[in-house]
Amino acid sequence: MRIMKKPGRNLLVFWFSLILILFLNRLSAQETRKDTILIHANGSVTFQYRDSAAQCVKLICDAKLKRPTLTIKTEDYHSVNMKRDSDGIWRFTSPTLAPEVYTYQFECNGRHIPDPTNPDSIRVRDEKMSVFTIGGTPQANLYINEHPSGKVDTVEFICPDQSKPRRIIVYTPPQYAEGQDEFPVLYLLHGLNGNETSWSDRGRAVQILDNLIAMGKAKPMILVMPDANPVCLISQKEDIGLFKNIMLYSSWDLLEFEKCFPSMDEFLSGLYRFSHRTGDRAVAGLSAGAKQSCNLANMYSCTFSSVGLFSPVVGRKQLPSDNYSKYWVGGGTSDFFRGRINMYRKHLQRKHIVYTMYSTVGGHTWRNWRVYFTEYVQTLFWNKK
Repeated sequence: MRIMKKPGRNLLVFWFSLILILFLNRLSAQETRKDTILIHANGSVTFQYRDSAAQCVKLICDAKLKRPTLTIKTEDYHSVNMKRDSDGIWRFTSPTLAPEVYTYQFECNGRHIPDPTNPDSIRVRDEKMSVFTIGGTPQANLYINEHPSGKVDTVEFICPDQSKPRRIIVYTPPQYAEGQDEFPVLYLLHGLNGNETSWSDRGRAVQILDNLIAMGKAKPMILVMPDANPVCLISQKEDIGLFKNIMLYSSWDLLEFEKCFPSMDEFLSGLYRFSHRTGDRAVAGLSAGAKQSCNLANMYSCTFSSVGLFSPVVGRKQLPSDNYSKYWVGGGTSDFFRGRINMYRKHLQRKHIVYTMYSTVGGHTWRNWRVYFTEYVQTLFWNKK
C-alpha cells in the first residue's frame, strides 16, 4: 500500500514564497502603470513621465495641445511644458482630441526621447516617436485591432544584380491559415523618407486591412510592403534621414527597385500562395512611391489590374502606356503637389484612361494617406477581368 506523506515544511515555505513573489510583481506592475499615458472617455489624454532628476520636461505631439480639436488634417508638432506633481511624475492633460492616430515624445533636459512606458513607437523623420490612437469615428476605429489578426512576416531578398538585401514586410489575412487557397496581392510602396515599416507602423495598414476584411468591406488579400529605396539607402538603420534621402533622390530615377521587381515577385511567390489569375495583382504608393507604382505598371504591362496613387509626385513620364490598369488617385486640397496631381488627371483624361479621383482636405500627410489606403483597398479584386 502506498502511503501519502504530508507536505514537508520546506515545500510549504517554497509555495508561500512563490505566491508572495507573484503578488509583489503584480503590485509593482500596477504601480508602474501610474506613469503611463492615459486616454480618457472624453478624448482628452494625460501624458506622464517619471524622472526624479529632470529639471524641465516638455511634451512634443502632433496635436493641438491647448484647445479642443474636433477635426485635424495637419501633422504639425506642438510643444508644451509639463508639470511635476507631488509624486514626482511629470504630467500634462490635453483638451479633447479628434479621433486620429497621434505621435509624441518627451523633451527632458533638452534630450528628445519616446515614452519609455509605451511599447508602440515608430520612426518619424529622423527620430523615434511614441504612438496612441483616439477612436470614436468609423475611420479612426479602423486603426485599432478589434478583429482576428492576420500574420505579419519580415523577409529579406537580394536582387541578382544588387548587393544589399531588401527587407520586405508581408501581411497574410486570417483566411490564409485556413486552407490552401491562393490570394490576390497588393504591393504597397512608401515615400521618400520611408522604408518597409512605414505602412505597417505609421500607416496602420495591417490594422485597417484586418478590420475591413472582418467587416466584409475588403477582399482577403496578401499585402506586400517592401523597402523600395534605391540600393544606396535600402536596409539602413532608422537614422537614414530626410536630408540624405533628398540629396540622393536622383538615384530613384535609375529605377533600381523597379528593375528588381520581377525577381522579387518570383521570390515571394515561392514563399506565399500568390494568385496568378488575371486581375489579381495591384500596386499602390504614396508620394515618390506613387511614381514607382506608375513606373511598374508601364514597365510590366498587363501585370497590375489597378494602380493606386496617393499624393503622387508624377509627370508625363508616368502616364500609362496602355489601358490595362484602372487608376485611383487621392490628393489633399492643400497638398503642395496638388498642381501636379491636377495636371496628371488632365493627361489621363486626354488619353481616355479610366481613373477615380478621391479628394480630401489637408495636405501631404499620413492622416490623408491612411484614408486613401482605406478607400482604395475596398475597390480591389471584387471583379475579375
